[in-house]
Amino acid sequence: MRILGRTRARSQALQLLFQAEAVGRSVEEVLGGEYALSDGPLDGYAVELALGVDGLRHDLDRIIARYSHAWSISRMPAVDCNLMRIALYEMICEDSVGIPVAIDEAVELAKAYGSDDTSRFVNGLLGRVAADIEAGIDVLAEEAHVREGGA
Repeated sequence: MRILGRTRARSQALQLLFQAEAVGRSVEEVLGGEYALSDGPLDGYAVELALGVDGLRHDLDRIIARYSHAWSISRMPAVDCNLMRIALYEMICEDSVGIPVAIDEAVELAKAYGSDDTSRFVNGLLGRVAADIEAGIDVLAEEAHVREGGA
């Protein structure tokens, strides 16, 4: 499958995040050494996404955990987690990317890289987050509030 444009950048970000997680390093450390991409050269947006996600990983994971009704983060496949992290980062931090686009891209990549159930799971969780964002809830600020001991 040939992936182009920003979809390729998201795919590359997914690969960088997966590699960083697999070796227990930061994305910055992975980028500073050897890394593997299925389709290169490395896109600048992929670097921006991977570094951005890596910097907010703990907050993004808490958001995923809060919106996941049946699964804990530790039980989720790394591909699923990283796809949702990328989409959440775009939904929250990238004004140039619409929420429906971020969700659609994550679902399409889930079909390419995940299991048979990944795309439905990713779509459902991101849809719940999107509904709150569209209702005016700042899910990242809400997460920080909960982390600091708020209700």
